[in-house]
Amino acid sequence: MSAQKTERTEENQENSLEERRRRIVEEESYEVAMREAAPAASTAPARRTFKLHKQVILNIPEVVDDFLRNFLRRTGLTQTLITFEAEWNGQAQNLLRETLVTVTAKTGISFIPDALTHRQLLKSKLDTVHRETDVLRGDVLIAGERLLRMQRERDFHRLQYRQVAEVKNRLIEDFKQLKKLLNSFEPTLRQLDNKYQTAVRQKMLLIIEKDKVQNTSESRISQEKERSITNSKGTDKSSAKSTIKRHRKDSEFPKCNRWANPRLAQVKFQKWNNPRFFSLACSIRAHHLPISCITLHPRKLILASTSDDHSWRLWVLPAKGEKVGQMVLTGEGHSDWLSGCSFHPDGSKLATTSGDTTVRLWDFALGCCVLTLSGHSQPTWGCSFHSCGNFLASCSADKTTKLWDLNSQRCRLTLRRHTASINSVCFLPFSNLLLTCSADKTLALWDARLGICTTTFCGHLHPCNHATFSLASDMVASCDSSGFVNLWDVRKPPLVVGTVEAGPLGANQVAFSPSGKMLAVACSDGLVRLVEVDSCAVTSLSGHGDSVQSVTFDHKGETVISAGSEGLVKVWSYYDAKQEITCVQEV
Repeated sequence: MSAQKTERTEENQENSLEERRRRIVEEESYEVAMREAAPAASTAPARRTFKLHKQVILNIPEVVDDFLRNFLRRTGLTQTLITFEAEWNGQAQNLLRETLVTVTAKTGISFIPDALTHRQLLKSKLDTVHRETDVLRGDVLIAGERLLRMQRERDFHRLQYRQVAEVKNRLIEDFKQLKKLLNSFEPTLRQLDNKYQTAVRQKMLLIIEKDKVQNTSESRISQEKERSITNSKGTDKSSAKSTIKRHRKDSEFPKCNRWANPRLAQVKFQKWNNPRFFSLACSIRAHHLPISCITLHPRKLILASTSDDHSWRLWVLPAKGEKVGQMVLTGEGHSDWLSGCSFHPDGSKLATTSGDTTVRLWDFALGCCVLTLSGHSQPTWGCSFHSCGNFLASCSADKTTKLWDLNSQRCRLTLRRHTASINSVCFLPFSNLLLTCSADKTLALWDARLGICTTTFCGHLHPCNHATFSLASDMVASCDSSGFVNLWDVRKPPLVVGTVEAGPLGANQVAFSPSGKMLAVACSDGLVRLVEVDSCAVTSLSGHGDSVQSVTFDHKGETVISAGSEGLVKVWSYYDAKQEITCVQEV
């Protein structure tokens, strides 16, 4: 082994010696060439110097790392060479790259890397390009899927649009055909309408003639009976008695004198109450559905209420200082909503009207319906008793007013004049006069004995909802759907005595106070308005949460009672401010 080592060392020494000799020879040849080129450079132009200078460089210098490697190999420093290779390919290479980048950025001189460094840079760039290519490939695939989906949706919507367009064109054609067909039917419809109107007129004329003939025949029969009675009085009393007897179902109108009203004298001496001193005393939950009408008992503080719940109820109003009303009786029997009610003059019965087109009579003693009057063809809106109690008038949406004889339980008269629904009917107390108001914007005054319209009141510009008489005067009040209240004088029917605007919405009902000096109006805006008849001044009572449908006064005019669509009955009492002031002064 030692012999081999010595041989190797000797070979290395010989190689190194040869390398040194070669390098020395090259340096000497380089110096000789430089000396020979020096005198030629002094005489030749600068252009020739450049060419000679390029020919002087015989070999290109080695790279630094290659020079170090060759040097270490020639000198036999094997361990140092191995350490150099490890450090050069590791951290030193990275540090050198960073320093070269920094120097390039500061000096602006570009560095030309070697093949290995250049390969590494190109490989890193290629990897970056591959990653970006993969990302772009994924984006392209997603965009392609979205494009396909949008194309499918476009094709679907295009197909739907074509179908809708076809249906639209088909409907347009059908509409045109139907329009042509309708235009072709218009002459026939006009002819049928004319025939219908002619038939209705003929029917009304026949009914009127029938009623006239019936009335005249009844009057003739009564006159003949009276004549026979007068002729037989002097001859035979027994025969007179037999002639005086009438059928038990017949009723005759009494000879009434309006000024013979026993309550009229009391009414004239009642004091006037200032409407500003009315305040809410109590509220009664009368029904769960809207209340359509309320009316007061002729002699007692008992209130009747009708509602959309198909029932009517009787309430004992609370006395002064009390806050609760008591229900004493209720009745059910109508098959539809109730629209109105009216007490019998003796207070023992109640008549109700309903949307089922009937009028029912209820007896409080029996606690049931004792009579059902059917004859109207449409809903009935209201009713009113004659002061004698034998006759009941009802109005309906069928444009007629019927007069019922309660003894014979049949319709005695049918009054036809209005051209629209008749919304209210009212007998003048202790009189045979009957007042009706209609949606045709007119009021009519009838003689109930003859069934003849004696007076027509024209002045409203909108459909009339209600009309009523005054007990103490010849005044009539009416209200319409636009909120206007008109005051009329029965002695001067064509003229409107006064007009009051009771709000932006409709006025549903009006009621005179017993003294006739105050008028209460139930308004659709939830207010009860009190009107002074002489000055037409208006005072409002607020407390209802919905439309007020009905209103009335008590017997003394000291309490106002109202009912509305929320099912509540509200009692408004009058308090005397002067008495309160005197009491305070005494205290």
